[in-house]
Amino acid sequence: MITEVRGDRLAGPAGSARRSAPPALVLAALGVVFGDIGTSPLYALQAVFSIDHAAVEPTRDNVFGIISMIFWTVLVIVGLKYVALVMRADNDGEGGIVALAALARQRLARGSRVRTYVVLAGIVGAALFYGDSVITPAISVLSATEGLEVATPDVSHWTVPATVVIVVVLFLVQHRGTERIGAVFGPVMVVWFVSLAALGIPAVAAHPSVLLALSPTYLLAFAAGHPGVAFIAMGAVVLSVTGAEALYADLGHFGRPAIRRAWFAVVFPALIVNYLGQGALVIDHPAAVANPFFHLAPSRVVVPLVVLATAATVIASQAVISGAFSMTRQAMRFGLLPRLTVRHTSAESSGQIYIPAVNWLLLLGVLLLVLLFRSSSRLSAAYGLAVTGTFVLTTALLLTVARTRWHWSRRRVVLVGVLLGGVEVLYWTANLTKLLRGGYIPLTIAAVLVVVMVTWQRGRDAVTARRTAVEGPMEDFLSGLAAADVRRVPGTAIYLHATPATVPLALRDNVLFNHVLHERTVVVTLTAVGVPYAAPERLVDIDDRYAASGILLAVVRQGFMDHIRVPELLQRVAAEIDLEPGELDEATYFLSHMVVTDGRRTDLPRWQRRLFIGMVHNSSPVTFGLPVERVVVLGSQIEL
Repeated sequence: MITEVRGDRLAGPAGSARRSAPPALVLAALGVVFGDIGTSPLYALQAVFSIDHAAVEPTRDNVFGIISMIFWTVLVIVGLKYVALVMRADNDGEGGIVALAALARQRLARGSRVRTYVVLAGIVGAALFYGDSVITPAISVLSATEGLEVATPDVSHWTVPATVVIVVVLFLVQHRGTERIGAVFGPVMVVWFVSLAALGIPAVAAHPSVLLALSPTYLLAFAAGHPGVAFIAMGAVVLSVTGAEALYADLGHFGRPAIRRAWFAVVFPALIVNYLGQGALVIDHPAAVANPFFHLAPSRVVVPLVVLATAATVIASQAVISGAFSMTRQAMRFGLLPRLTVRHTSAESSGQIYIPAVNWLLLLGVLLLVLLFRSSSRLSAAYGLAVTGTFVLTTALLLTVARTRWHWSRRRVVLVGVLLGGVEVLYWTANLTKLLRGGYIPLTIAAVLVVVMVTWQRGRDAVTARRTAVEGPMEDFLSGLAAADVRRVPGTAIYLHATPATVPLALRDNVLFNHVLHERTVVVTLTAVGVPYAAPERLVDIDDRYAASGILLAVVRQGFMDHIRVPELLQRVAAEIDLEPGELDEATYFLSHMVVTDGRRTDLPRWQRRLFIGMVHNSSPVTFGLPVERVVVLGSQIEL
């Protein structure tokens, strides 16, 4: 008999408390969600007219065309796509491309080609996110410290060293978590967005005709009159929507209403006013294209503005780094990455995590980019391919969700796909022009990670197949116990196992070598579900078909954001498995430790087998909150 057991769970991040969007939550969203896109005025317009985009001359018509392109790009991709559409596709309150891929595949038939493509899109999207995570801290902090060159040109040689110091300190403090400093993020970003508007308003007032650039006619005229120039410019204009994915990725932390209110009431107006101001400045003073953002400011406030910009870019970088930690945890839960050490930095919030391996790899990548490119304008050439690739994949997954869950008509799906996907594919194509000037960097990072994820997934499937063959079904195991010389010993044994269909290797080895079986044996299987948090009403299934032999099977569902502690879960359902809570305090936990070796028993290429075996050997052990003094590990060997 299978009994379904309910479990208690605290209200998830998308709970009712998030629906009202109180001012404090809007303030917090300003500090975390919009750090990346909020600092894009530091370098976006500068990149358009930089040496890498020399074909774009700072003439009045070109400036109007570029400002119009920025305005409509931000409005369509961020406002229409992410804020109005994508954030509707919440996976139990959580967002991000991995959560979206999980949502998209839920109603697709297993083994179908579309389902395979959806999983692949999630893998590639996650890999591209890591490429973005390396570039964002480098370009953001570099662009902020370059403001010193405007105030004091003689200190230009200190730009790179200052950036290196800031970046190193930023990554060194990650292990402390963001809980303590998170409270100041919102107020700092409020000051930042107010400063953006304050810098732009005087320039717009001095040159009010720049407001005409908000009309799409200037974008169309610019593209029709200078198609080649416009195409090149698109490779830099995309910098104005950096961080758009963060609006969706942070959905679970703040909720849809808070993010929407912060965007339309504060962020969007401040960004557009600042871009208009920069455009007006460039029209009046073409030489200002060298750094139009800092040239907007009076000379006496440039240094304080540099300090504020540095704080804002650190916040933007922090958001991306934290997002990389969350993305890694989701990927591990979905079986896309090997287990890594995850440290929780907050006793109250399970979302506050620190992953050392990811932290140090990101630090290494950021430092290499800073030292290699040495300026934000050069580094902008590396930016764009990753973010536009993520845009395209997100749109594809969104349309899948719209068709399968929202029941959009095929005509509506095609129409939205052509409008949004067409614009994003055009931007992605434009960024291909930067491939040899640095665009290969995020693609290389993404390609390596795709290989790692696919290899890990294929290797796990191969190990599961080999392991299943070795373990055998529970019925055969129990029938063999009658003829074996096995003693029943007092106490409770709990075995963590990948599937309830077979016998845990640790259980089989315990009987084979020690000839003992505990009076009470519970086989616990943790199964991932494609939602962030397992539903309370379907937390645990108890299968007591083998109760006569003293063996119970417990299937515990876990979402990709759940923090699993097996002893606590079992305490909740102790009555259902006929145990007193005190008995669980004395239970022994058995784990199967597999040593994977290369036996050439699978169709995986040799290099892929070796890569998978190397990842297995370097993965962190499973803990799940088990008491180490009552854990027994039994080893087995599996040949691939």
